[in-house]
Amino acid sequence: MPTPRPPLTAPALRRALIAGARRVIAGREALNRINVFPVADGDTGSNLAHTLGSLLNGALSRRSRHIGELLKRVGDDAIDGARGNSGAILAQFLFGVAEYARAQPALDAATLAAAVRHGAGNARAALAHPVEGTILSVINAFADALDEAARASADGDPRPGFARALVQARSALARTPLQMAVLQRAGVVDAGAQGFVDLLEGIAEFVDGGPRALRVRGAAAAANDGCGAGHGEAVPVAHDAVDPQRRWCSECLLLGENLPREALRDELEALGADSLVLAGGAARLRVHGHVGSPQALFDACARFGTVEGMKADDMLAQQRSIERAQALAVVTDSAADLPEELAERYRIAVVPVRVSVDGRDYLDKAGLSTAEFYRRMAAGADLPRTSQPPPGDFRRVFDFLAGHRRQVLYVGLSRAVSGTLQAGEQAAARSDGQRVRVFDTGNAAGGLALLAWRAAELAADGIALEAVLAELERLKPLTSTWAMARDISHAVRGGRIPPWAGPLVRWTGLTPIARIRADGRLGVSGGVFARAGAPEAFAGYIARRSSRRQRWRAIVGHCDARADGERLLEALRRRLDLEQAFLVETGPALGAHAGRGALLVSLQPVPGAV
Repeated sequence: MPTPRPPLTAPALRRALIAGARRVIAGREALNRINVFPVADGDTGSNLAHTLGSLLNGALSRRSRHIGELLKRVGDDAIDGARGNSGAILAQFLFGVAEYARAQPALDAATLAAAVRHGAGNARAALAHPVEGTILSVINAFADALDEAARASADGDPRPGFARALVQARSALARTPLQMAVLQRAGVVDAGAQGFVDLLEGIAEFVDGGPRALRVRGAAAAANDGCGAGHGEAVPVAHDAVDPQRRWCSECLLLGENLPREALRDELEALGADSLVLAGGAARLRVHGHVGSPQALFDACARFGTVEGMKADDMLAQQRSIERAQALAVVTDSAADLPEELAERYRIAVVPVRVSVDGRDYLDKAGLSTAEFYRRMAAGADLPRTSQPPPGDFRRVFDFLAGHRRQVLYVGLSRAVSGTLQAGEQAAARSDGQRVRVFDTGNAAGGLALLAWRAAELAADGIALEAVLAELERLKPLTSTWAMARDISHAVRGGRIPPWAGPLVRWTGLTPIARIRADGRLGVSGGVFARAGAPEAFAGYIARRSSRRQRWRAIVGHCDARADGERLLEALRRRLDLEQAFLVETGPALGAHAGRGALLVSLQPVPGAV
């Protein structure tokens, strides 16, 4: 008689989940390439990898005393780290499994089947409008097969039943194109469903092979073989897959007590949110939805609890980015005064800085428009503040772009004035230090935008990364940024200008002018005695310090002072040879310190051929 196999314990389950998570992460780029539902934005693999990466860095990074403790940690970490539609559904599945099995010292066949069934129900309930042919269908097929295997089990060993259920999950995955026309047209299976099967495949490999499975580096082709475009092939996407009225894939973590899931769902649906997922329990919910205004979703959530971990991705911009055939992707941050038409033309990705106004945090430009920032700045008593994006925001963008481009270049805000560049460097090191590079512009606002524009222009022309970096190094000392603050009260309150300067400026009528120095810091360089004619005086100051024989690119920024900005640009055109010039509203990164009414000018010589 064969010796009975021991029940599944916490150490074994932990290692099995590690193997499964690593398999999904290794295959994330292939999942990105087959992502066509709910929108063809090419990030399902990155989102699942981020979700499972939060488990590897959290619950799975340390030992647990028993399965219940392990599963509780897995469920909580999955909700906190969930990213994207499929990531939120998978997190809710894991949370449901943990909710059922957390009191169990070990998992036998019946307990595993019941826990998976509970997780499947939770995952389906998390969606406002469940759709068949997705990860939900594969999870359900897996649960059905585990139920059947548990009823037939003589010794309670969950392993044979898991193996049979995996076969059914593969079959359900292969059927997804028959359930959704969009998959059939693209010749692929559902990317989220494929990711779930990849997770199961990794777990099965550990069960069959033991610790060697933890060393897996690649994800073998599975049920997607033979479905037209393979697991690793590019899939054409169509622009109509993204609803322009719901172009923002928005997420946050909502914390509170007895969170009313149904009331929150009703409110978000009233906003027109699509692909809505509410994953979690009564104390913490991961909220995911496709909306026209990310801030509307965040504000709705804030009425029910504390909002943390906000993110908003422009799916239409993502989709257009991956359609362009070029090897190098360019990223900047929202401290750049980048004209929208340039960001659109050259597919420049922008990572938002954080803005704090009236005690609330916002995503610059994505969650809070620049115009709304200045409106609140005028009405609020508290000094608005900005802070760098967390490294995770950069890594999400880097990983997404690296899945579709050979290399990624982040052109960032001056290291001397913010920790934003360091956050990008940390993310690049954790993403892929060879494929993701970081360039310190030593500049901000329009100067940062001019350098990002030039990098993207070269990338669109097919110029190699090293040549792009060489051109940026050449242009860096030639790219200048000046700022004129007509009201220095915000700079005084923020500590960037000494208090005695305020009365001096008021008494003398001097309007101070600052310039970004060679060390990347903003310092006072002079001033002009002008009030009504300040924009023209500012233009004259800059023209006297700029070559009139040079042709220039210019970006003029204004802080809630469009009319003055237009006067400044026109005055510059009369004094300098501006080949290309743009007027933009300067964002909070400098506006929070310069104050309303400030004007900025950035100049760069018109580049030659590279």
